[in-house]
Amino acid sequence: MTKSLERGAFPNTRLRRLRAKDFTRRLMRENQLGVNDLIYPMFVCEGSNERQAIGSMPSIERLSIDLLVKEAKLLASLGIPAIALFPVVGAGKKSLLAEEAYNQNGLAQNTIKAIKDAVPELGIITDVALDPYTTHGQDGIIDDTGYVLNDRTVETLCLQAQAQADAGADIVAPSDMMDGRIGAIRQALESTGHINTCILSYAAKYASAYYGPFRDAVGSAGNLGGGNKYTYQMDPANSNEALHECALDLAEGADMIMVKPGMPYLDIIRRVKEELAVPTYAYQVSGEYAMHCAAFENGWLDKNAVMMESLLAFKRAGADGILTYFAKDVALLLNN
Repeated sequence: MTKSLERGAFPNTRLRRLRAKDFTRRLMRENQLGVNDLIYPMFVCEGSNERQAIGSMPSIERLSIDLLVKEAKLLASLGIPAIALFPVVGAGKKSLLAEEAYNQNGLAQNTIKAIKDAVPELGIITDVALDPYTTHGQDGIIDDTGYVLNDRTVETLCLQAQAQADAGADIVAPSDMMDGRIGAIRQALESTGHINTCILSYAAKYASAYYGPFRDAVGSAGNLGGGNKYTYQMDPANSNEALHECALDLAEGADMIMVKPGMPYLDIIRRVKEELAVPTYAYQVSGEYAMHCAAFENGWLDKNAVMMESLLAFKRAGADGILTYFAKDVALLLNN
């Protein structure tokens, strides 16, 4: 502890004095969680009036465009500033080269258009990655050995990001972890007039075991099979490497940085915010959500209290915004 933080010895200093009453606890509270901190991840599926439960993610559903638009209106009314959109396409639209990812009339692009027509004020963040569209479940295009080809993948990611921006996406969020893709996407957006389309880079995305329920939700788990993403997502043991990844993406034109997963990587959020001083976001991923829900359903933890505490931890670590499947529940709680 530095000298400037030293306090007088007990009893001259009693830190509990400021905890004794509710109003002093509120006055000295260092971090606040508000609706403006929330981003709600949503899964869109094909069809009409289609609602599909996700077994590993209680209360989260895949929704067809018509139902998702209704939900988007509710989220906007609660004050949630943005959603993160994840498409679930049928097996017939998956391919080795992921052509559906940049189909101008594809599921993601049509969803963006529908939301912007109905709720123009709601921010839309789109996922730039190929795993929902590949037959093998990897985030990129592979060679004959199954290795994900970096530069070839970046070419397709640029087409995907451009298609999303053309449809009206406010923020494109590359989550693929290919080298050099931020610079390429930025150049593609600039050259097509999308100068105000932001890039939220999943710069510090770890090869985590917490992604299982998400892969179930988007239908990539079965395609991935026993494969993994170790050759492009980060090693959970590394911290300094995350700073290099973030710095490189910022230099290439990223506007914001994402750390994923969230709670197991609060130290990374803190380092990114303190050392780079840029807009920093965190993703409370599907596995974090699922394990919390399991504890709630068994009566082991209090849902509202733990939900709020878990998100406040992100704010304390330095996150400017949080992607969380609790966003709707938290907004309802805060609005009441």
